[in-house]
Amino acid sequence: MRRGIRGREGGDELAVKAEINVTSLVDVAFTLLVIFIITAPILQGGVEVAVPRADVPAIMAREEPFIVTVDREGTIFIGETPFDREGFRQSFSQLLGASRAEFVYIKGDSLASWGNVLWIVAEAARTEIPFGVIAEPEAVR
Repeated sequence: MRRGIRGREGGDELAVKAEINVTSLVDVAFTLLVIFIITAPILQGGVEVAVPRADVPAIMAREEPFIVTVDREGTIFIGETPFDREGFRQSFSQLLGASRAEFVYIKGDSLASWGNVLWIVAEAARTEIPFGVIAEPEAVR
């Protein structure tokens, strides 16, 4: 006996089900979410340091921020590249000119020596390009 789809008179008609399998869609969405969660801190640029808290406004996003970082050991970073003071002094204006940055962000660790951060501020002031110091906004009281 032959089995298959029969006409209406036969009574054994198979129903067509049009269901969307959302399992693969959810898998893709969660995978993309995990990728964005992992890569978001990397895209911020610079070296991760614990900046001090202050009553400051949020920084307005600029294209390609030029970030100079001083970590707690006193190492100077432009982006993620470490420099000593002499290497920084020689490279800073050249890298700044090559990046065509209009603003310099100085990010110092809260445990870094103030002298190291102040030295970077003086070097940035020498270039005559506007600069600012990055701080973590204080919690709302």
